[in-house]
Amino acid sequence: MNRRTFTKLTATGFALSSGAPAAAPDKPGRMKLGTQNQSTDEMLRILAALGVSHICSEIPSAKFDESWSFEGLTKLRERVESFGIRLEAVPLPLSSSYITKSENPHIMLGQSPERDQEIDNICRMIENAARAGIPMLKYNMTILGVVRGERTPGRGGSSYSTFDYDKTPQEPPLTEAGPVSADMMWDRITYFLKRVIPVAEQNRVKMACHPHDPGMPPDKGFRGVQRVLGSVDGLKRFIEINPSPYHGINFCQGTVSEMLRNPNRELPEVIRYFGSRKKIFNVHFRNIHGGFLNFQETFPDCGDVDMLAMLKVYQEVGYDGMLMPDHVPVIQGDAGGRQAFAFAYGYIRGLMQAVNA
Repeated sequence: MNRRTFTKLTATGFALSSGAPAAAPDKPGRMKLGTQNQSTDEMLRILAALGVSHICSEIPSAKFDESWSFEGLTKLRERVESFGIRLEAVPLPLSSSYITKSENPHIMLGQSPERDQEIDNICRMIENAARAGIPMLKYNMTILGVVRGERTPGRGGSSYSTFDYDKTPQEPPLTEAGPVSADMMWDRITYFLKRVIPVAEQNRVKMACHPHDPGMPPDKGFRGVQRVLGSVDGLKRFIEINPSPYHGINFCQGTVSEMLRNPNRELPEVIRYFGSRKKIFNVHFRNIHGGFLNFQETFPDCGDVDMLAMLKVYQEVGYDGMLMPDHVPVIQGDAGGRQAFAFAYGYIRGLMQAVNA
């Protein structure tokens, strides 16, 4: 189950009146219960009823069109706000898709002049988001997309998204991008950031980049591609490319856990490193069983990571952004993952209340 599957659910089984009161707002300075979801009226009613106060919408459009205009983004924000929910972020058309399905593939392929036009469009999107009052944009810089193997059995007959490097076929041995070394990846990432981050800083829009999911062996890579944003050291180098306070990370706790040999022991210091530098712009708050090169994505309460302990570390470093579920397990009969996500919202909200008590 990935995050997009849930966004397709309709309001079936969630009969709520259009005039239902919004959830009580979170107090300033505290973490917010968030999500990344379709922003239909039906979905917004559901999210408001479940206590979700902030969201990242779906991608307005894969192209720089009317949906990315000042008017289009303003209309989106105002409609979200009419349900008592804040539109905290919008994803750029730089998704976690495999390179042949990427909305703007030439940026990571390093192919000019096409990538220059794509970057120009991204810059215009940033400017329009700022004018429309949207404070953050999320994005990915990937060729491989999200790599997984066959699903494995989970709690109560559910199934977990799973990755085992040794059992995942690397076929064909090269992607359509051909061999991509670490130096090539850094060149392409830096080229993008040098053009985009100054525009984001000028317009005061945070740019939150998702790590590579999952990390791969630095000596082998995967299908000829090195994943430089798939390690903690790589993420450290990434934030150092530009010191701007508008350059940071969409901190997927699950993905970062997948980089570590012992996530529960190592993760607190990783959160402290990036959080103390104010580089955590958003958090995908999910759990895993296992670690580097071999893991399952579990329900938030039954993985190897102590989620309450991690929440206390986010609080310790002063993080006050969104905490959102991600990659929920598949449950037979749970159409669209609606019950799995509802469970995750309730679990996260309960932990937040415990930490803030």
